[in-house]
Amino acid sequence: MNGAQALIEVLENEGVEIIFGYPGGAVLPLYDALLQSKIKHALTRTEQSAAHAACGYARSADKVGVCLATSGPGATNLITGIANAYLDSTPLVAITGQVATELIGHDVFQEVDIVGATTPFTKHNYLIEDAADIPRIVKEAFYIASTGRKGPVLIDLPVNIQKKVKNYKFDAKIELRSYKPTIEPNFRQLKKLEEAINSSRRPLLCVGGGCMLSFVSDKIIALSDKINAPFVTTMLGIGAVPTSHENCLGMIGQSGLYAANSAVEAADLVIVLGARLGDRATGKHNSFAKKAKIVHIDIDPAEIGKNHNTYIPIVGDLNVTLSRILEMDIETKTSEWAADIEKWKEYAEFSGAFSDDEVNPKEIFDCLSDNAGEDVIAVTDVGQHQVWAGRFYRPKASGSFLTSGGLGTMAFSLPAAIGAKFANPDKRVVAIVGDGGFQMCMNELGTIKQENLKMGIALINNDRLGMVRELQQHHCGGRYSGTVLEYNPDFSLIAAAYDIEYYKVTDNSQIGEAVSRLLDPKKLVMVEFIVNPTANVDRVKAGE
Repeated sequence: MNGAQALIEVLENEGVEIIFGYPGGAVLPLYDALLQSKIKHALTRTEQSAAHAACGYARSADKVGVCLATSGPGATNLITGIANAYLDSTPLVAITGQVATELIGHDVFQEVDIVGATTPFTKHNYLIEDAADIPRIVKEAFYIASTGRKGPVLIDLPVNIQKKVKNYKFDAKIELRSYKPTIEPNFRQLKKLEEAINSSRRPLLCVGGGCMLSFVSDKIIALSDKINAPFVTTMLGIGAVPTSHENCLGMIGQSGLYAANSAVEAADLVIVLGARLGDRATGKHNSFAKKAKIVHIDIDPAEIGKNHNTYIPIVGDLNVTLSRILEMDIETKTSEWAADIEKWKEYAEFSGAFSDDEVNPKEIFDCLSDNAGEDVIAVTDVGQHQVWAGRFYRPKASGSFLTSGGLGTMAFSLPAAIGAKFANPDKRVVAIVGDGGFQMCMNELGTIKQENLKMGIALINNDRLGMVRELQQHHCGGRYSGTVLEYNPDFSLIAAAYDIEYYKVTDNSQIGEAVSRLLDPKKLVMVEFIVNPTANVDRVKAGE
């Protein structure tokens, strides 16, 4: 058995079912070994898409995603996807080919120090220099990626090590003395939390992306009901719990909903569950939850207190910690809270105002929310449509909303939707993307067709890089630079080139039919929504 075959065998032992990748000279032995494996390989059209697809798979399957690329440009093309996984705490193992060990450092063809390049945004990475280490290192990589605060691990494998024939041993034990994630929360800190909850009159739960990765929807709702506390979400927390739930006030932050942000301002206790509390969610450091005691629960101690002062820090696994909290003797009185919440909910926010015969983005996502069932997974790209979806789309099941949060990566949605579809073949996956982001990843239509995936693609077309244009409107005095997408292609012809059903929406009356097509489980369909270029995520029109 050679090194490549040994690596594939370890992947099989780890339960890997699919690898997203793109071949090249430095991974020929690995691709040859895949031919004899039960692991499926999905050929994406770029390496970056392979990483995003692996992320989409990981986040919707509760497994470690795996991507594979060759050395040099293949490896560097993975970097954006790896960084995206790091900031969104997604369990990922990225495997890259490397030039032969004796050539490393000589600047030979397609050589790059991918270990050095990715060190700042991986949990750990490896350059394998001894073939005997392959089974141990691969097992360690999966353990590190999937435990504690989840994240990406890179394995760089020189081509001569892939070819090394040995009697490999697969019984290596994982012993990482310096890596011991805290699972069980501190008892004394829990007692402080019990006292804080019982003395609170306006408790609020803040649901972050860690809740999505921990699959704790039922426990969050149980806690919300038990202490009569509404909950808000960060962008990454959307879909961690059904945001259609009556206790959910929606997304907080710079682009959040009025009810959600008002609740944060009025709360006397905010219990943060698996969130970084980054600037997009909280705004200015001194303006977040000024009246509240902040309880921050996270498995990563480095996040607690990093951005905001914390009254009660609790380090621990969310599943375990929430179970312990639900066992406590907790209660709360919230008579004044309920009336305020109902008042805030009456304030209906909307995107830029339009006439009745124009396509209103809010109407798109309201209609999608009304018609999508628990078996629908929505995957957004980054831009205005992401914020519209975050505000107005209300997923009905846990884990049914995927987006790029920390890095804000355009070209995420289509490949991530591919990964989500492989993870959930019986669910309807809808990719939501702007015309700018779509042109960064529309080559993945080839992957979709090759794999015969039935899914919906909602293309929000405003002939602009809309989010940047809106920022220029607000912060640059309406001076627009580099945001007009001149010579956009005829997207109907793009769909036709891939033999994909296409439907175009130019006014609100067509939205219902469009959504019906997007949700049809038997179809691969692209729906293009023509949105006014002046549409904003707030209510200000261009020129006002």
